Amino acid sequence: MSLKHWNKKHIISIRDFSRDEIDFVLKKSALMEDKLSSSKPVKLMKGRILANLFFEPSTRTRMSFETAMKRLGGKTVGFSVAETTSEAKGETITDTVRVVEGYADVIVLRHPAEGAARVASENIKIPLINGGDGANQHPTQTLLDLYTIQKEYKKIDGLSIAMVGDLKYGRTVHSLANALESYNVKLTFISPRELKMPKRMVNRLRDKNIEVKETTKLNIGNADVIYATRIQRERFPDLQEFERVKEAYVLDEIILNKLKDDAIIMHPLPRVSEISPEIDETRHARYFQQSRNGVPVRMALLCLVCGVDF
Repeated sequence: MSLKHWNKKHIISIRDFSRDEIDFVLKKSALMEDKLSSSKPVKLMKGRILANLFFEPSTRTRMSFETAMKRLGGKTVGFSVAETTSEAKGETITDTVRVVEGYADVIVLRHPAEGAARVASENIKIPLINGGDGANQHPTQTLLDLYTIQKEYKKIDGLSIAMVGDLKYGRTVHSLANALESYNVKLTFISPRELKMPKRMVNRLRDKNIEVKETTKLNIGNADVIYATRIQRERFPDLQEFERVKEAYVLDEIILNKLKDDAIIMHPLPRVSEISPEIDETRHARYFQQSRNGVPVRMALLCLVCGVDF
């Protein structure tokens, strides 16, 4: 796949990716991880600037993009609190990115409004990467999730993957489910009835001949990958609904006895109470490694969309 294909490409939704494109990014991420592990500094983005525009709170996504850019020899500017920006004065997201286009070579945008990243990208010429738009999409999280799974099993095809928790509002599971349409996998969606995966997404998966099971019970004994999510208070329009389901599922030592020996537990983080700390040191835990994998994956993406070969 040519570098020209990626140069100035916006990364908005994992639905925009073909399987070949996903596999290419995973391959390039592995090459980038190899570069990181060597003693030589990586200066592929020296002289370039990344603008992080975070209108919603973030720890991992914002800091891993900053780390990725600095590991590449570049610099970062931006903000992490919307109240300090001109949005508080009524400025539109379109005007914001058009201004920032004059300051940076690439933008990462996180915004609470679904579709904000796509609207913003349509008004600028430099590449824009969606760092999460409401409950919609989080494509770079999905790519690092797939990278984590592939590193563990050396494949994605043939695996059984269980997604647990908030499947209604969780953009990470939405993006991951979209990506897995391109693979031969079995999916189990485990959630309270109030937080089921949107029906349109389930139907789309089944139309792609993906085997999908939906249940309210924590049936994970046959899963190779358990992808847990927190119940997101900030996404609930009704706080009474949140109180009813906030501790619906907890992965603890009792649950470990039900897992396959080589099963892995993933989580996009932050967690609240859905994974007990005692799980952290077990052979099943992969969520901190998963988070670290965000650096080489985002380094690879930054180089690709800025037309830098490696």
